[in-house]
Amino acid sequence: MDYKLELVIVPVADVDRAKAFYTEQCGFALDVDHRAGEEFRVVQMTPPGSECSITVLSPPVDSAPGSLQGLHLIVADIELARAEYTARGVAASDFYHFGEQGQTDGLHPGRGDYETYFSFRDPDRNGWVVQEVPSRA
Repeated sequence: MDYKLELVIVPVADVDRAKAFYTEQCGFALDVDHRAGEEFRVVQMTPPGSECSITVLSPPVDSAPGSLQGLHLIVADIELARAEYTARGVAASDFYHFGEQGQTDGLHPGRGDYETYFSFRDPDRNGWVVQEVPSRA
């Protein structure tokens, strides 16, 4: 039996601000923007090429805005991905990798799968990591 992760809840303070960040700056597709009364709103978005989506929710949810950390987006070309994000105004970190001395600045010299990263935060400070896996190209 397959178990597929298809949705992650991202806690935010302002749903409209988060929607704009993820769709306009990160290029996520808007799947759903639905209201049911004054208190309930679902905004679901999907990263390009992903089978897993996010839903941004504002309080009251069980997690505080900005408390979600370490979500990974996997890309085949990390240099292209970072260039796209920074061109859209996302404050992306520099590239880094892990070596004998721990986290090290720059692209991994081998540029193999799971070796090079950059990170960014949404307006609520939820943390994302972009990881290069060139074998998926």
